[in-house]
Amino acid sequence: MTHLDLTLAMLALLVTPGPTNTLMVLTGAERGLPRGLALIPAELAGYLLTVAPLTLAGAPLLQDLPQARAALAVAAGLWVAVLALRLWRLPGADKGRPAVSAGQVFLTTLLNPKALIFGLVLLPSPSQAASHLALFAGLVVAVAVLWVAAGAGLGRRQGRPSPLVPALRRGASLWLGALSVALVLRGIGLA
Repeated sequence: MTHLDLTLAMLALLVTPGPTNTLMVLTGAERGLPRGLALIPAELAGYLLTVAPLTLAGAPLLQDLPQARAALAVAAGLWVAVLALRLWRLPGADKGRPAVSAGQVFLTTLLNPKALIFGLVLLPSPSQAASHLALFAGLVVAVAVLWVAAGAGLGRRQGRPSPLVPALRRGASLWLGALSVALVLRGIGLA
């Protein structure tokens, strides 16, 4: 795979709506761009803590433990279901309390199934691991900025949250619920 092919493949996967991107849009809508950007290090850390070890040693490890992929998919699905429920039932959601924390972004990204694709399919080249991981980190930050900015554009009006924010929370909750079902079904072999 050429450097351009790798970049385009990673970019396409990163911009695909998923659990982490959903949280980043919601963060931008609730907090605005400057404060929303503060959660990007949590996303980057979550990805790197999963992707780097997989890039360096993951393929042989998962070959010996085929159930590990299924278990990761189920764990990710269950975590995303918890997030969906929390967003739906968030106490004080209309009182300005942010729905998304850095810890939630970190854990969601750590368990994001996209990390498996990055670490096991797109990036495993030990001889080029440093340059590939640097490129990956740069793309993660760039795409996260875009998602936070999109949310900020949707959810902030004159420096304050717009009336759309509660609807965005409910929409994000429904989307995360659907993703969680798909992940669990994939993990148990029904999808």
